[in-house]
Amino acid sequence: MFEDIQLIYMNIRILRFWALLYEKNIKCYICIGLASFHIFTQMFYMMSTNEGLIGIIRNSYMLVLWINTMLRAYLLLADHDRYVALIQNLKEAYYDLLNLNDTYITRLLTKVNRVGQLMARGNLFFGMLTSLGFGLYPLASSERVLPFGSRIPGLNEYETPYYELWYVFHMLITPMGCCMYIPYTSLIVGLIMFGIVRCKALQHRLRQVAIMYPYGDRDSRKLKEEIFACIRYQQSIIDYMDHINELTTMIFLFELMAFSALLCALLFMLLIVSGTSQLIIVCMYINMILAQILALYWYANELREQNLAVATAAYDTEWYTFEVPLRKNIIFMMMRAQRPASILLGNIRPITLELFQNLLNTTYTFFTVLKRVYG
Repeated sequence: MFEDIQLIYMNIRILRFWALLYEKNIKCYICIGLASFHIFTQMFYMMSTNEGLIGIIRNSYMLVLWINTMLRAYLLLADHDRYVALIQNLKEAYYDLLNLNDTYITRLLTKVNRVGQLMARGNLFFGMLTSLGFGLYPLASSERVLPFGSRIPGLNEYETPYYELWYVFHMLITPMGCCMYIPYTSLIVGLIMFGIVRCKALQHRLRQVAIMYPYGDRDSRKLKEEIFACIRYQQSIIDYMDHINELTTMIFLFELMAFSALLCALLFMLLIVSGTSQLIIVCMYINMILAQILALYWYANELREQNLAVATAAYDTEWYTFEVPLRKNIIFMMMRAQRPASILLGNIRPITLELFQNLLNTTYTFFTVLKRVYG
């Protein structure tokens, strides 16, 4: 269905396999049921555990990951038709660009497909690597622990055979959770990357105006049609980004708050863990958080910058040589581009690299405070 659009194909294929997109069957209910039961046992464990600080931090990290995973699954199911409509929008816009047979745009599409495919595979690889870390963590411990802190009321999960059965359950459910969590992030980033391509295509089209309709030798009617087409295309990009924001803005806000706290706690955990193996596993946890956040913030920032660049491309049309009504249209277009449509965090603040830097600075500040208090 999307074999030609490698930017999103792998992610849709995985989500479709688990019946979270396009198809609804028993797999969907198995995923939701097992993950919900697992979260319940984690929450019960967190309320009743006597573990030390290391165990609490590690299990809090895992609990947040599983809650985030379930949120994504529920969002996909609750807003299924809107996600499908957004993907269909991308598909139609993709083939519209491809059918232009423009060398520059074809290169853009080829590059974004290659990068998107690489990113999807890389994220899945790091996710599976982290899942492996979950499984290996108990083997690195001097006492019986489970990959995820979880407890069923009335059972001692550390007694044989419950421990072995519960360990197997955790190892089976972890890849499933990874395949619910990672492809969603990669899909949203892929949608943002395509938004960047659409902005660059609009810039290219605007710059071609001065070449195709030079001053003194232009067809006013065709020029007017081209400018109006560019304005409509700019509005379609804005609508496309608004569609993404409607579906994702609140979960991005939840991730920012949750991952900020977890990143601070994991950095602190580096100071108190004992043993090289545990240190490596904690580093894997940190790398997974940073990889997920950085990919999103990098491309969201690039999308904002490319929207701003539309104003420069509109100026390059030599608009000051147009008839007065067309000049006004171009000026309005530039004014709109200077108020760039962005991927928003909780419908409040645009996601940028500056925000990512602020996140790291704030996290490090709290980390140093914890270090002084604990030290």
